[in-house]
Amino acid sequence: MTTGNHDTLVYRLSQILVKLNQGEKLDPLSLADEFGVNLRTIQRDLNVRFAYLPLQKSDGKYHLDPTYLGKLNTRDIERFAILAGVRGLFPSLSDDFLGDIFDSRIQSALLVKGHNYEDLANKENIFRQLERAIIANCHISFDYKKKEGDKSYSSVAPFKLVNHKGIWYLVARDSDKLKTFLFAKIENLNQLNTRFAKDPEVDRRLKEEEGIWFGEEQKEIVFTISHKIACYFKRRNLIANQVIEKELENGGLIVSAKVGHVNQVLPIVRYWIPYIRIISPEGLQTDMEKNLRNYLNGLDIIN
Repeated sequence: MTTGNHDTLVYRLSQILVKLNQGEKLDPLSLADEFGVNLRTIQRDLNVRFAYLPLQKSDGKYHLDPTYLGKLNTRDIERFAILAGVRGLFPSLSDDFLGDIFDSRIQSALLVKGHNYEDLANKENIFRQLERAIIANCHISFDYKKKEGDKSYSSVAPFKLVNHKGIWYLVARDSDKLKTFLFAKIENLNQLNTRFAKDPEVDRRLKEEEGIWFGEEQKEIVFTISHKIACYFKRRNLIANQVIEKELENGGLIVSAKVGHVNQVLPIVRYWIPYIRIISPEGLQTDMEKNLRNYLNGLDIIN
């Protein structure tokens, strides 16, 4: 779906929700004419995309259950429209899951960045368990699958489920360290009886951070950018948290970035080779080049 089509969809769903919230009884044929779409599209909006809403139908017209009238604000309506338009973003497609969107506590447990999604069809229960633990500020225990072997965590404070570029992550504090866990690798989850205090600073960082690496100690990395690609970095931030420190006489740039993990920047550096180099911290550029040589030697072996 193109951005334009997605925006049109969100606008249509938002307007329909406004009408429903105001107590209007909606005739599908009139809606189709108003938004310039066919009747089948409107029927899909009402019967599929808004299946989680407490809609009632009488004399061929749809209206919201009177007990819900006027309870949605503008922000709610926009959020519901977006979620209804990209249902597949969430691991549970049940009406109960989307119905939870009415609960602001559920909204506070989730942070979505992007519109693609991974298939988590078999992990809905763990997802819902994590939501409840986040809302209740309860510690959790779980097993985490790693290449070198499973690792058990006995008491972790879960802060947020974050969807970054279609992949779900759990951001949580283990002892005194803020960590990011790949949701798909979490198993044997248990909610504990002990509780932790909310941390507004963590919420702030989660909203402002461009990536999903939330280490407590951020590292500063400095790059030189060739004049051949400088325009792209001046146009928008291509590196997480980038700051243009200096424009060079030849048109190049000195750029810095504070990141929680070097993996936030290495993919970008590799993408722009040979027009970008890491100049600080010392040795990081050399390590990256060594890994690239090992990778190329591996290709020689395969071929």
